[in-house]
Amino acid sequence: MTLLTEEQTMISDMAKGFAMKELRPNAARWDKEGNLDRSKLEALGELGFGGIYTTEEHGGSGLTRLDAALIFEQLSRGDISHAAFLSIHNMATWMIDSFAHDQLRAKYVPRLTATELIASYCLTEPGAGSDAASLKTTAKLEGDEYVLNGAKVFISGAGFSDVYVVMARTDDGGAKGVSTFIVDKDAPGLSFGKHEDKMGWRAQPTAMVNFDDCRIPATNRVGDEGHGFKFAMAGLDGGRLNIAACALGGAQDALDRAFAYVQERQQFGRAIIEFQATQFKLADMETELAAARALLYEAATKLDKKTPDATKFCAMAKRFVTDTSSKVANDALQLHGGYGYLGDYEVERIVRDLRVHQILEGTNEIMRVIVAREMMKGQV
Repeated sequence: MTLLTEEQTMISDMAKGFAMKELRPNAARWDKEGNLDRSKLEALGELGFGGIYTTEEHGGSGLTRLDAALIFEQLSRGDISHAAFLSIHNMATWMIDSFAHDQLRAKYVPRLTATELIASYCLTEPGAGSDAASLKTTAKLEGDEYVLNGAKVFISGAGFSDVYVVMARTDDGGAKGVSTFIVDKDAPGLSFGKHEDKMGWRAQPTAMVNFDDCRIPATNRVGDEGHGFKFAMAGLDGGRLNIAACALGGAQDALDRAFAYVQERQQFGRAIIEFQATQFKLADMETELAAARALLYEAATKLDKKTPDATKFCAMAKRFVTDTSSKVANDALQLHGGYGYLGDYEVERIVRDLRVHQILEGTNEIMRVIVAREMMKGQV
């Protein structure tokens, strides 16, 4: 069991306080309107949550992956959609800070950590999902510019974000031919598709990002040519923990709502919490979330310590936590009976939001592949 330090408890409490006051009361409205609230993201930046594990040199908080998990878990108790989007911004910011040259870092990272700029991450393509190395978007060097052509799909924040961290092919050599670029929203040749009509994460705009002879300065390449896929893979372990933490927080919110509801709901002359079947269901939900939380924190600790089995544990945590969280949220809906199916009680929103967590940052089927592969390498 991972024991939290006093500082970590304070960080977690600060995130929870913001979530309960600023996010939770607005989550249903944002879901219906399909809007991200930039003012809330800016306020999160003021708390130091715009660059949680980005170095302090350019305004990052320099915290650990476990700290990040604590923050995203608590923020998701307020609104999964905003918390998950912030996690994407954090990953993109960290990638620039970790791998870009000093001038590029100085240009972008201070404004990203302050959430003065918001970042999106562009990897997935129509024909390149789990097989990300097969991406087709190209970047050709012409003089002092790169010219990008291609399209990305399922991009959170498309059209909303100010900066796009893009993986594009500079060579035909498979994964070794992929490079990373920063594309500003106003770059010529950059455009966005229609907003996707999604099951969940409806507060986030999700759309295609199109590059049609999109020209950017050659200096906007992050790191060396051919290193992009390595950068993308370096971000995945932490990204998986972030998305698991968001699922855990959402499921905890669903359990909290269900626990309150069963104390109020009367059937057969008494509150339904007095029925043993209800008590057993609640006990199972509480136990399952505690187990998920323990695995998530252990995986984050291993990633911070760079242990040899960190990748395996991150995959295990992502698979187990997201599957468990979806189950618990669905159980919370069931405890509400017919009312759980109504938008007014908000549990159905949580169920919808959590479904995608089993898909993105690597599907849970791919997580099983990773765990099995690591076991076969001897990391049991």
